[in-house]
Amino acid sequence: MFAASPGGRVSSRSRSTRGRLTRVAATEIYPDELRYHSEHDWARIEGDEATLGITWFAQDSLGELVHFEPPDAGATIAKDAAYGEVESVKAVSDLITPLSGEVIEINQKVVDAPETVNEDPYGEGWLVRIRLSDPAEAESLLDAASYRQLLEDA
Repeated sequence: MFAASPGGRVSSRSRSTRGRLTRVAATEIYPDELRYHSEHDWARIEGDEATLGITWFAQDSLGELVHFEPPDAGATIAKDAAYGEVESVKAVSDLITPLSGEVIEINQKVVDAPETVNEDPYGEGWLVRIRLSDPAEAESLLDAASYRQLLEDA
């Protein structure tokens, strides 16, 4: 879904090198308590619900977000399928859901101010909350160490 910009900013202490994150950046910006999808989306799983968003890598690759097109509350979304869009100054990209479920909440703050995702992708910049239809799907997601390795191998 996303590709790093050659020479693009990764953090104040590290830079991308031909699309690869340095070890410093990869270890600092991917919280261990989250689960990750290979399409650069994350899930914070709490019981039978999950909060979804895009990773630091995704928002950095896209650049400043200017629009978030969420699914409707009550919509059913399917793992590995598009459920919304984000638009940046560089591109429009589909959001790929890491888990299946029913949308129970949309982050209105991000609808009103999409740049919130750039500022805080794992906190205030979450996108939607879902009620999981199959909690076992979470077993197929990457832990933080595996996601970091995915980025390093890219």
